[in-house]
Amino acid sequence: MRQVAILGIGQTAIDEHWDKSLKELAGEACFLAMEDANLRKPDALYVGNMLSPSIGGQNQLGTYIADWVGMWGSEASKVESACSSGSAAFRSAVMAVASGEVESALAVGVEKMTDRAGKEVTAALATAADADQEVEQGVSFVGLNALIMRRYMFEYGWKHADFAPFSINSHSNALHNPYARLHEKIDIDTFERSSMVATPINLLDASPIGDGAAAAIIVPAGVVRSSTSRPKILVAGSASSTDTIAVHSRKDPLFLTAAYTSAKKAYAMAGIDQHQVDLFELHDAFSIMAALSLEACGFADRGKGPALGLDGKIGINGEIPVCTRGGLKARGHPVGATGMYQIVEVAQQLRGECGETQVENAIIGMAQNIGGSGASILTHILRKE
Repeated sequence: MRQVAILGIGQTAIDEHWDKSLKELAGEACFLAMEDANLRKPDALYVGNMLSPSIGGQNQLGTYIADWVGMWGSEASKVESACSSGSAAFRSAVMAVASGEVESALAVGVEKMTDRAGKEVTAALATAADADQEVEQGVSFVGLNALIMRRYMFEYGWKHADFAPFSINSHSNALHNPYARLHEKIDIDTFERSSMVATPINLLDASPIGDGAAAAIIVPAGVVRSSTSRPKILVAGSASSTDTIAVHSRKDPLFLTAAYTSAKKAYAMAGIDQHQVDLFELHDAFSIMAALSLEACGFADRGKGPALGLDGKIGINGEIPVCTRGGLKARGHPVGATGMYQIVEVAQQLRGECGETQVENAIIGMAQNIGGSGASILTHILRKE
């Protein structure tokens, strides 16, 4: 397998894009990535998306978007892995180029969520859970995470307020990200006064949905020339792992085994350990997932995830900066596109393009994208050369 690199990136702002269709959003991100890469027609297209058949009435997204962006005759397919669809599409592009099958591949994650009523979107999101054992019993996606969080608080003695730093950090960073959906600073009082969604998860524990698309172009590393303004961004590690879909079927519902396994594989592939990671774009769909991800990836001991936030270690100048562009919590969570936003944001950090939220001397960045309540998890490590 040959080394691959990111040649170009592009993204749209996350918002309620009522005036843009799904293909227009995807096309905007694709064209921006092509322009950034100075490459007009990649050899292959991989589209990450979860909800287009259920709430958009459109399937066959590979060809649908290839047609829109002028990639006629190219290989094109859709990749679906619930909320981790974006990073699954990225991994498909990485594998296609690394194998030598194609010389360039475009990965785009796209989701259009705000044109439908909230109850329809909630029902569609629930399909990431076990249809027979969870959805049939009436539990929602936020309900599953609430059960996990409640058990975690009981087992390890944390209070709800102890999770506030995760949301406060994400909102603070999103203020400086023009592509983020939420640009409101919050504090501990705001967090605690927020309305309850599913005890103990309140509105500020949870990420907002939205419409958006993000894209990247992958090529063999040898064709990318480094320069002072544009360093080479290598895909140093790429790994995917799964767990049971149903939370109650897991040996330990308070440990993200798929996160641990995929991170371990990605670390090995990149030839590093967690101490060499300069920033971590984790999947903070809910604040409990931020804590569990930090623990599974080796940044905190079991049951100690919230301490990193309370001790100020997750900020831009902290020990392990997380959600440096706002994370899912404040950048927004257009589910099938989220993994690609994370990849784009890590690439921006390694290029030094993040302004007020730039991590100083960032060389290695990690992105981890979760599908369902920890059922499908992909970890990618990028390195600046």
